[in-house]
Amino acid sequence: MLFSTSSLVLSAVTLASALPAPDALRTRAATCTGTFKKLSSADWVKAANPGWNLGNTLDGIPTEGSWGPAAKPADFDAVKAAGFKAVRIPVTWTDHFEADGRTVNATWLQRVSDVVDYALTRNMYALVNVHHDSWNEFDLTATSDYTSFESLFYNLWLQIGTKLGCKSSLLAFEPINEPTGSTAAQFTELNKLNTIFLQALRDSGGFNAKRVVTLVGPGEDSVKTSQSFVRPANITNPWAIQFHYYSPYDLIFGAWGKTTWGSDADKAALDADFAAFRGNFSDLPVVIGEWEANNLVETSARWKYFDFLQTTAKKYSFTTFLWDNSATELDRSIEKFRDPVAIDILMAAVKGKPNAVPDSTIDGSTTQVSSAFLYHKVGTNVTDQTLTYNFNGNTLSSISAPNGNALKKGIDYTVTGSSVTYKASLLSKYITATTVAGPVASFGLKFSKGAQLTAQLVQWDIATLASNSSSAAAAASGDLAIPVTWKGINRPAAVQAVLPDGTCLVDTWTVYLPALQQCRTTYGNQWDFDSGHMIIKGSAVQAAVAAAQPVKFTFEFYPRQPGNNVTYTLTV
Repeated sequence: MLFSTSSLVLSAVTLASALPAPDALRTRAATCTGTFKKLSSADWVKAANPGWNLGNTLDGIPTEGSWGPAAKPADFDAVKAAGFKAVRIPVTWTDHFEADGRTVNATWLQRVSDVVDYALTRNMYALVNVHHDSWNEFDLTATSDYTSFESLFYNLWLQIGTKLGCKSSLLAFEPINEPTGSTAAQFTELNKLNTIFLQALRDSGGFNAKRVVTLVGPGEDSVKTSQSFVRPANITNPWAIQFHYYSPYDLIFGAWGKTTWGSDADKAALDADFAAFRGNFSDLPVVIGEWEANNLVETSARWKYFDFLQTTAKKYSFTTFLWDNSATELDRSIEKFRDPVAIDILMAAVKGKPNAVPDSTIDGSTTQVSSAFLYHKVGTNVTDQTLTYNFNGNTLSSISAPNGNALKKGIDYTVTGSSVTYKASLLSKYITATTVAGPVASFGLKFSKGAQLTAQLVQWDIATLASNSSSAAAAASGDLAIPVTWKGINRPAAVQAVLPDGTCLVDTWTVYLPALQQCRTTYGNQWDFDSGHMIIKGSAVQAAVAAAQPVKFTFEFYPRQPGNNVTYTLTV
């Protein structure tokens, strides 16, 4: 359902009615020297595309470094070199108040200022917010008395604005990340917080009354924002609207065995979501402040998702900020992106260049294929392998070997329509009787336009566990880490958990999903993994204890086909 933007204006919140009483904490307004090049919100949003999130960094709890590496200038160099134009800098303030609970620690304010300068001195746009405080001081669901709540929010933004008020117009502000709320009263309070935020910026001095801001709705969810966002009256700042996009949930969050994406229905759903939001805010610049298909997603599906989301965002004039929790995108220990092909696809789509993308399974077939990989099973003969692609109007220009030398068309590979056949004579140069299981070689595919793809040659066998059973007591009410020897792609595809009678351990409704999703559990909730372990999470262990029956966990791997799995029985 679309909601008229004109109807939203009629019930606008006035600034005067939303302000907290004057506070003794009010700081001296910033006074700046120099000039400020005022930007329209449309200009800022357009120039900031695409953006990247410095996630799990300044927003870590209790502080920077708690959830990931500290920010450093080289991070920004790497992001800019990759083609990103802006950095969203999430900041959590909860644990950085002085003893009075209201004054922000000066050292922390300076640290935030320094990190902002990492972006601005590189001529990159920056977006600063109040982040996980939405779970803490500013949790709209935790109280119905918002008086002290509003006063603290005002004073926090007053201090942020004063500290950062003299920064250039490349810096923009976002009032609060993914604010909680599900009732009309909570939605009303959030609209009031947007207005308090604007007044605090105005009162903080500096250039803040002219600075671009991106306002938000509940959860920064597109539907809730469309339903409940009320435009502040008498707003003087140039402004945009922001939402976050993590859909479909099962693919993005590794839930219920979902490892495919790219059907016509998948694409139509994403397009419809974007079209609805654009229809509701047709006159405003729009920022997708967070989106992601993290590196757990099957590679072909991930590349297709990156391409289609960014292409569709361009269609509706949305600027996107890719979420990076410090473990998914940029490897900040070496300043290189973990999946450079995905980033190249994103950059080409931003520029309007059509990307060729690999084909892969898009339905619930029990054998799933992916043209991002050339899989060879240990102990089998090396044969020709054919991968199919969606050329998207492109032509294949060349294929390169791992050493960069061009392969010979007609000898090393052949092309028929949108299919590329890699000859056994080529693959046999890399796969021998002694080749160890794992990634072996990567071939580069160059097209007439768009990103270069890779086809990774992988020698695979079934992974092995150090043991195949234990008692729930072994977990000692925590997680159970099971040593694993990977033999191919070093990550699982899905984890199934069933009781002896075939009943799902959790999420029993998944029996109505396609076969490869039935009784599959969710990454982070029931299972995890690291470089040397499959991990059964404590919640799954406790579910087994509650069931008072043995549970069979089936760990499934890539390539996702029958038999490529191992089982582990947890007894109680």
